[in-house]
Amino acid sequence: MWLEKLHLTYFKSYEERVFAFGARVNCIIGENGSGKTNLLDAIYFLSLTKSAFQSQDALAVQHQADFFLIDGVFRQQDRSVQITCSYQKGQRKVIMADKKNYDRLSDHIGQFPLVLIAPNDTDLIRDGSEDRRKFFDGVLSQATGDYLHDFLQYNKILQQRNALLKLFGERNYLDEDLLETYNEPIIHYAQQIYKHRSHFMSRFMPLFRKYYQYLSRGKESVDITYESEVASPSFELEFRKNRSRDLHAHRTLKGTHKDEYVFEIDGVSLKKFGSQGQQKSFLIALKLAQFELLKIEKELTPILLLDDIFDKLDDLRIHQLIELIDDGFLGQVFITDARPERSEKILEKVKAEVRFFEINRPAV
Repeated sequence: MWLEKLHLTYFKSYEERVFAFGARVNCIIGENGSGKTNLLDAIYFLSLTKSAFQSQDALAVQHQADFFLIDGVFRQQDRSVQITCSYQKGQRKVIMADKKNYDRLSDHIGQFPLVLIAPNDTDLIRDGSEDRRKFFDGVLSQATGDYLHDFLQYNKILQQRNALLKLFGERNYLDEDLLETYNEPIIHYAQQIYKHRSHFMSRFMPLFRKYYQYLSRGKESVDITYESEVASPSFELEFRKNRSRDLHAHRTLKGTHKDEYVFEIDGVSLKKFGSQGQQKSFLIALKLAQFELLKIEKELTPILLLDDIFDKLDDLRIHQLIELIDDGFLGQVFITDARPERSEKILEKVKAEVRFFEINRPAV
């Protein structure tokens, strides 16, 4: 699978531009601030129906415009599929496949798998558990529609239950029967999500360890421990007993939205004791494991986006990524770089076809 064509209209820094990409390596070069990352974000939008970097769709609309349009053509084996993503300020976002609307945006997730390696990936190590859950939820959502359905249902019920708890707290009132109508489904979906995540980790960890060993030359052992209150056989009882604390806090304090993924190296915290090089290897191993797992689950080779990768990696890790391109494991790859001469030197030895695209800073 690969992206053949891309047409952008009023998307971020692009008033209008058309691209015709190659099936293997596409290198996007230009000064910082010229729009290289915006181009990758447009591809991310087409695959995952949202921005990789911003939470509000309105922020992707070019200044002084009131809509954006992203139109792309993906090739899957012997057929082409046109995917269109449009957003008008004040209206709902629309995703179409061959000019037909999806009934639900979630139906599109996983149809065109994609993996992004970007500078802000360090948030997975540096920041809190929410970022780590978000990463693994993203992998699982692309890999299996069942997970995405259960995850969306859980979060919908969680929001409704939290709103009810807040209302009870503000009015100093409790309707136990009404609260129970939310307790039963949220417990059910929490247990389903726990099963999905546990099964996923059993498949993900061998791949992750394989890539970390490849990147680090086998120098250290790494581990990711999935921790969840839902693992307890008495979770349902504990959840119900926690009602008074929930009422006091005006929110649900137990559930899979509190799960944690603990990153370790040689038995200690990666965040506290891992060197910069070890953390880089850990992050890239996470993304390569994500790539291979999606490749297996979807029976499609994901698109790989590498944002500003040459500035963040040493020569050894860059060489190892190039090896993966050359041996055919990676399919279509997009690379951004602010230094054309560096990209040309690194990619001149790549056996696969390489196309260069120059992005100029928008005129003011």
